Amino acid sequence: MLDLWPSALVELTPDEWTAIWLSLKIATVATLASLPLGIFAAYLLARSQFPGKTLVNGLVHLPLVLPPVVTGFVLLLLLGRKGLIGAYLAEIGIVFSFRWTGAAVACAVMGFPLMVRAMRLSFESIDRRLELASETLGANRLWTFFMVTLPLSTPGVIVGSIMAFAKALGEFGATITFVSNIPGETRTISAAIYSYTQVPGGDENALRLTLVSVFIALFALVASEIIQWRAEKRLGSVE
Repeated sequence: MLDLWPSALVELTPDEWTAIWLSLKIATVATLASLPLGIFAAYLLARSQFPGKTLVNGLVHLPLVLPPVVTGFVLLLLLGRKGLIGAYLAEIGIVFSFRWTGAAVACAVMGFPLMVRAMRLSFESIDRRLELASETLGANRLWTFFMVTLPLSTPGVIVGSIMAFAKALGEFGATITFVSNIPGETRTISAAIYSYTQVPGGDENALRLTLVSVFIALFALVASEIIQWRAEKRLGSVE
């Protein structure tokens, strides 16, 4: 029997702390970088009708149903040093493959559908009469979006961001395929747990990081539920 609690966090090794902080950094960068595009995609799907909308919606949610390894391989084909786009980026010194920035890209792609879904539901729940009233008073569509629509959808934006952040923390398949498992560079919590399970005597280290991962993920999910509840309560009071 492993005696890991409550001394688990105290006994974390420097390499394990590095994996934790690297995971937090990658998840944060992935979430912030994808946030503007997520808001745009969610608003577009919620408010616009255009040819190919079903296809766009399918592409947005494709990472949810594809095996993560497939997503990672596609990223490698596109953004690797010899990829369709990566080859040109490498010429100007921008390299994603086998670097932590590439891990952030992979995590952003995997968390993007969860982000867009939460935001889209929030946009769709807004009473269109409020937006029409703003336009009637002389505001253009862009001004209405920033002054009316976006503030009202803030809870959904926050929930979507938290869900994407939690997904990024637990991402493994796409990242290890695209950026490998390099200590101090791309070895996140998930990759470190996998590495520990592959060596004799690594179970205790793996279990410590598992406890950390469960704690962070649970905290993120509880936070999203609380925000969602408060949002529904506020919308109910408005109605």
